[in-house]
Amino acid sequence: MENTVPSEEDIVKPVNDHVSRILDQWGRERPDLDASPMAIFGNMTRLADALGREISAVQRRFGLGEGEFDVLATLRRSGEPFELSPGDLAATTMVTSGAVSKRVDRLESAGLVTRERCSHDGRARLVRLTPEGRERIDRAVEAHLDNEHRLLAPLSESERAHLAAILQKWAGAVGDE
Repeated sequence: MENTVPSEEDIVKPVNDHVSRILDQWGRERPDLDASPMAIFGNMTRLADALGREISAVQRRFGLGEGEFDVLATLRRSGEPFELSPGDLAATTMVTSGAVSKRVDRLESAGLVTRERCSHDGRARLVRLTPEGRERIDRAVEAHLDNEHRLLAPLSESERAHLAAILQKWAGAVGDE
């Protein structure tokens, strides 16, 4: 992928948004500081908050929180028989085993997953999607992806590809796996 920097005319500069006002204030009060990173971090924070609200709203339509959605989606994309150990769920969802246990408790109470003994190790447990859980996550993922496409609509395919590459590079550089 070509590593290009957008030209000045490609960059949309908001006339009077919150982050721009903060940058202007720092420029006035401390012109000796380069506050330009605040433009990126401030806008990323605002965007993450707004996107989080939009994504959560879709998940709530299916009676799921972010954590429950994550567990169900992880089980679903693992393939038949749609089961994983709690440890594998913790590693894949990047939360503690305690957090996974609480999420699985809620999902089990809702009839969306079951806990079963592992056939080759009676001490181990597996978390498995129920048919209702599979149906729910299939519908929720479809709505989730429709929503993500809607949220990305202001960006061209090229901009999406560049943004994905930049974020992947940046995440790798700061040690996110």
